[in-house]
Amino acid sequence: MSNPKNKVKTQPIAMKKLSPVSMVTELPPVRGNLRTSSSSPTKAIHNEKDTTSAIDACVDRAFRIPIFLSTTNTVNDLQEQFLTRLIREIEDALLFPRTLPVSEQYPENILTNIRRLVFSSYGLLAINFRRFFVQILESNVGEPPTTTPFWEGSTFSQIEPAMAFQFGIPILLVREKGTDVSNGIWAGGITPLNIFVDWDSDNQSVDDFFNSVQWREVFAYWAAEVRGNYLLRTEPLFNN
Repeated sequence: MSNPKNKVKTQPIAMKKLSPVSMVTELPPVRGNLRTSSSSPTKAIHNEKDTTSAIDACVDRAFRIPIFLSTTNTVNDLQEQFLTRLIREIEDALLFPRTLPVSEQYPENILTNIRRLVFSSYGLLAINFRRFFVQILESNVGEPPTTTPFWEGSTFSQIEPAMAFQFGIPILLVREKGTDVSNGIWAGGITPLNIFVDWDSDNQSVDDFFNSVQWREVFAYWAAEVRGNYLLRTEPLFNN
């Protein structure tokens, strides 16, 4: 029989009392700002506020519905101003614009990357800016359709909306006036008129365009379709 006096008493291990905020050592960048927390008592209140604002920014971004923003990386100053305002309009509608390769990139070829981004988005907004001022000199058969110089946009402004249409997600097409007027999906009569809007960059300022009734009507209609598509694709199935 063992002697009770010889038993070793187990000492309880003291647990570290750490608050949930102090356990966070680093958060991912939010719009270029990196927030860190510290266990220093002298800066506890300040860091808690910084961490809370960073978390709030992450939550605000997480609750936006992702959409594919199809655009070009080569823009002039006026086009860049238009694109910046367009992104702000999208974010104000609680949508999250994604584009290749700015916001994300995958280790596959370009077409596979586009397909992956289209399939994981709930809508597509394509902006076709003027890129090349070209003239047809001759055609392989007969006379050229026109000898008047005209503007062409990016090749991907044809590919990405076409792939989005194949997957059946809501599409909104915005074109700088005079671009690809007789080329591909941007030619008249090919796409539904309720998803097509022109920006007259020669006579219309950026603010005038985004304050116009035409833009607000078309954008609100498309945004409602995006939310409807989101509900259809994320609503759980019920067996009656």
